[in-house]
Amino acid sequence: MNDEEEWNPMMSFAAVLQILIALAFLSIPVVRHRYGPQAKTAAEGELRRQGIPETVLEENKIRFDASGHETAVPATVAVVMVGLAVLNLAGAGLGVTLSWVFQPIVLLGNLLIIYSNLTAVKSVETAFRRKNDPVLARIDVRSFLKAAERGFPTWVMPVLQNVRHVVVIGGSLLVMGALALAG
Repeated sequence: MNDEEEWNPMMSFAAVLQILIALAFLSIPVVRHRYGPQAKTAAEGELRRQGIPETVLEENKIRFDASGHETAVPATVAVVMVGLAVLNLAGAGLGVTLSWVFQPIVLLGNLLIIYSNLTAVKSVETAFRRKNDPVLARIDVRSFLKAAERGFPTWVMPVLQNVRHVVVIGGSLLVMGALALAG
């Protein structure tokens, strides 16, 4: 911020929210790293109960940990949010412009995450059918996913999951409101 620019409390508010959103997204890989192995063990137990070889998980690259996109996407969102927060705290006009670009994307992305969570059983069943694998076709997907979910502590699902959604959705809407008021 140079001498001619004034401190804008709305942009500081937006920056704090963007940092909270970043932390919310970082919670995804942290929790999956910590509890993913337990979720995998629970899912394998359900597969054994169904008479399905648990090797089907590895053979089809079905994971519950923080590998691949489960870390890359949330970490990227977190980095973008922190970058925007820094720009907004510095009073850089670029921060406002980029916030108007990325904040709606983050909001829509989180809405897609919610949709994906709500339709997980159907999506997994469809993905399994597309593979034309008779072993995958025998899996009771609802029971399989429920077992994996039980591998996470109850404070993760639904508590942390819902808190994260509130922070991301509410925070994004408030950031955009702050941007409009600061404009």
